[in-house]
Amino acid sequence: MNYRKDKHGEDISILGYGCMRFTTKAGKIDIPKAAHEIGLAIENGVNYFDTAYIYPGNEVALGQILEENGWRDKIKIATKLPQYLVGSNPKALDKFFEEEKKRLRTDYVDYYLMHHLTDVSAWNKLKAVGAREWLEAKKAAGEIRNIGFSYHGDTEGFLGILNDYDWDFCQIQYNYMDENTQAGVEGLKAAGRKGIPVIIMEPLRGGKLVELPSGARSLLAQDPKGRTAARLAFEWLWNQPEVTCVLSGMNSEDMVLENVEAASQVQAGCFTEADFTLIEGIKEEIRKTTKVNCTGCRYCMPCPRGVDIPGVFRCYNHMYSEGKGAGWREFMQSIALQDKPGLPSLCVQCGKCEKHCPQNIPIIETLKQADKALQPWYYKIATKIARKFVL
Repeated sequence: MNYRKDKHGEDISILGYGCMRFTTKAGKIDIPKAAHEIGLAIENGVNYFDTAYIYPGNEVALGQILEENGWRDKIKIATKLPQYLVGSNPKALDKFFEEEKKRLRTDYVDYYLMHHLTDVSAWNKLKAVGAREWLEAKKAAGEIRNIGFSYHGDTEGFLGILNDYDWDFCQIQYNYMDENTQAGVEGLKAAGRKGIPVIIMEPLRGGKLVELPSGARSLLAQDPKGRTAARLAFEWLWNQPEVTCVLSGMNSEDMVLENVEAASQVQAGCFTEADFTLIEGIKEEIRKTTKVNCTGCRYCMPCPRGVDIPGVFRCYNHMYSEGKGAGWREFMQSIALQDKPGLPSLCVQCGKCEKHCPQNIPIIETLKQADKALQPWYYKIATKIARKFVL
């Protein structure tokens, strides 16, 4: 495993474990499976584990696994203050933090982030309730070791927050398709100049940089290094010295081993001109087939009406990357023929989802478009007939 330094000279594995995508079983996290995969990652040098207050069951599962296996001192925990739930109540800061420590079965957090800041005003609201002084007091007491923020917004807002406080680290969405969106490469390099470690989320864009359209797959097949789509995306990130750690939502043994192998071999500056040319070709093929800029992060969920928003958008994109028949088959199998189908037509336009979408997708309008494409009138009839036979 290769490591890069945090602001205080401690080693962070360049591969981080994103806990948001633990495997679930009957609606609950599969603890034995997650424990096996976490143990394998730790054994191979991964020491940065990222979770959050709002990831269902994640903090509890991670805390249980670490305590039961005696792994707490071997790793660094990163979790997040749900700043969007704090409001104007200063007491909420302690309430959420104490609850998180209890869930994680720990008396300190290695890396604590202000979660999902979208602009400077969100940070200003936190400061207005005393978050700055609260954080510094927790750090002085040893309960928080490093103070940071995760960001979904434009570059200007990111730079405003970055320059407003002496942060220990930050976390941004960044990959070869998002090089010039959100914080972007400009934000990454600005943090690098200030010596602020950068943690990368959505390196594979919720799987979109793995589930490539056919044209992109053809280009990748010609790679003389024989890399997988995931490895190429990770290497593009690790090639940049400003990138400290790349999070991966690993939920299989094969995924852990593949990513660990890559993180043990790659170095900053390893990319060649041929590598950059390959990336540009793949990007062009992806752009041709993407209808919805959804990463599958599920911040929009749960929908009060049961719409499977990320699932619908995945099928909608699949329809344009692999053909209408492929998109419709996936829609039928993964959404329409479920016991409780998450159909886009169930949307009542409440707008709750749009308030939480990091990509600022006009979800309501896009669901209408997806419904029209995925369920023309004759498909709706076919769906009703199929449900009678399948369910």
